[in-house]
Amino acid sequence: MSHVQPLSAFTTLRLGGPADAVVECTQTAALIDTVTALDHVGIPVLLIGGGSNLVIGDDGFAGTAVVVATEGIEFGSDDAGPYVTAQAGTDWDTLVAATVDAGFGGLECLSGIPGAAGTTPVQNVGAYGVEVGDLLREVRLLDRATGEVRWVPPADLALAYRTSNLKGRDDHVVLAVRLGLNGDGVSQPIAYRELARRIGVEEGAAAPASDVRATVLELRRGKGMVLDPDDHDTWSAGSFFTNPIVADDSIDDVLARIRETVGNDAAIPQFPADGGSKLSAGWLIERAGFTRGYPAQDAPARLSTKHTLALTNRGTATTADLLALAGTIRDGVRERFGVALHPEPVFVNCSLPR
Repeated sequence: MSHVQPLSAFTTLRLGGPADAVVECTQTAALIDTVTALDHVGIPVLLIGGGSNLVIGDDGFAGTAVVVATEGIEFGSDDAGPYVTAQAGTDWDTLVAATVDAGFGGLECLSGIPGAAGTTPVQNVGAYGVEVGDLLREVRLLDRATGEVRWVPPADLALAYRTSNLKGRDDHVVLAVRLGLNGDGVSQPIAYRELARRIGVEEGAAAPASDVRATVLELRRGKGMVLDPDDHDTWSAGSFFTNPIVADDSIDDVLARIRETVGNDAAIPQFPADGGSKLSAGWLIERAGFTRGYPAQDAPARLSTKHTLALTNRGTATTADLLALAGTIRDGVRERFGVALHPEPVFVNCSLPR
């Protein structure tokens, strides 16, 4: 079968080879019917939402790419309080803006994150101390094996740091998400020090959701984390590596090795996490010698000039270029500090170098 359409047009990295066919679904019923029909005849399916967490190989995908373009936002309320329901293809930041404009709080710290609403529970998207799992009420799923459509509670999704039991598998399709909201227009407690300082509140305090959203957008733009077609620093998959979690029985040795390398007086960012301590991947990358803009101005793929956690396509990169850079950074951090970095995006027909 001939390849017909490059998938680079559907990812924020603007990378990815061709697919045999691309089908865009703007209605949930059409999405269900399309996936079911393709499954019935055994054609491989690649589901694409906002494409913000997707790294597709240069050889593309031998099958049909189904673009989830279903949109719709509805507000409701029950005994547990107000909530919003969004169809899976709804642009995430459009959803956040709609909740704030309607006088609700809760999602403001997740402003400016690219991608579609349906992908957010898959990796339990988070920023500035808030995760989607903190507000998630239900996810509407299509079971591709049985054809059943049902609402599933967060307890069934094994939500954890940047992951869930929906990630890395394709036997279910997210059709819609439902999220709880704060009815008074007040934000979630501000748990991120930089954000609290910018807003002028104590850590743990709340603030007007509109103020928090504006500040988060300002902070993200300063880091090249708000999409801009004219800014190659935003041609990325956001944070490429998750912040590593070091087990309690290893953390002292790891911190000692880091101090031995960068200096005993180094203030090493670390935060409590399930099963250990979370370190800052961006801090480690920079201290390992990979500064903003690495490796060179004319490199086709390089670190963002604004944020060391973003690996960017400067306009002429291939997926192979990006993966080579990622491998170099991963290996450099491991060799210098003994800390393993793990990629956050989903890889399709490609992988990091061994």
